[in-house]
Amino acid sequence: MKILIDTNVILDIIQKREPFFADSYQALRKAIESNTECLISASAATDIFYMLRRAFQSPQKAKERIEQLSWIVTFADVQGSDIHAALSRSMPDFEDAVVDAVAERSGASYILTRNLKDFAGSSVPAITPSEFLKK
Repeated sequence: MKILIDTNVILDIIQKREPFFADSYQALRKAIESNTECLISASAATDIFYMLRRAFQSPQKAKERIEQLSWIVTFADVQGSDIHAALSRSMPDFEDAVVDAVAERSGASYILTRNLKDFAGSSVPAITPSEFLKK
């Protein structure tokens, strides 16, 4: 199985954001322990870096966290075809539509996110960390 992990879940873990940290961390841990391939879109890596650089006030610490992240996830490239697919989707947020397109092309079973409403109508089912833990 493959899952594409949304940016908010990664940030919950790295920044230990409460009250979301425990479920997000446990969901990622369960995925890794069950040999689920964990993907994030390559474009999310730049967003995550930006948020971490601001939070840590240190580009070096942000780079270190991205490096650590690279040990446990696969960066799924965003291709031109994903952009075109996202443009044709009825999802209101373009960035989420791109995530959905990448997840679909990559063969992901789920998009792991806290924002289910953002993925209403997505081609790949969205699931929260707490729902993933129940599977």
